[in-house]
Amino acid sequence: MRVVELVFAVGWATFWLYWLVAAFSMKRGKVAWSRELGIRAVIAVLMIVLIRLGAFHDNGLDTNPWRAAVGLALFVLGLGLAIRARVHIGRNWGMPMTQKNEPELVTSGPYRLVRHPIYSGLLAAGVGTAVALDWRWLIAVALAGIYFLYGATVEERYLTEQFPESYPVYKRSTKMLVPFVF
Repeated sequence: MRVVELVFAVGWATFWLYWLVAAFSMKRGKVAWSRELGIRAVIAVLMIVLIRLGAFHDNGLDTNPWRAAVGLALFVLGLGLAIRARVHIGRNWGMPMTQKNEPELVTSGPYRLVRHPIYSGLLAAGVGTAVALDWRWLIAVALAGIYFLYGATVEERYLTEQFPESYPVYKRSTKMLVPFVF
């Protein structure tokens, strides 16, 4: 395994381990969190296996150092945003589309930039992985993007119901996933 692949494998594994441990502090929701953790564990294991088995690498060719550096920067910034957003939202966090028993609307911190900074961060980290390792990773990023877009739409519908006065105002003042763009 090349060093750059190892960095990404360790990075993703560490991230998903943190995500799994952090799940124990979230508020009780209307769906059992064990199912949420199971989905996360499957995603984490699949990513590690794909990287480890070299399913998405350049047939043994060395990665361009500039491409690896840009990819690593996107990866670190993306995971940093996702983690910062996760820490900021605190116990209100949950699997996409979950509904909490005592919801709170969080609009500060990373949530001032976009309404779904965890999704944005994960997508940026995925793009970074693709840039550094292999462009075919963009297939996984696109699939995750479709899932996140669907999840964000469902979550926003729920939040509009829960916070009919404040959520529409917040929604008009921020973009969904990409600051100032979308």
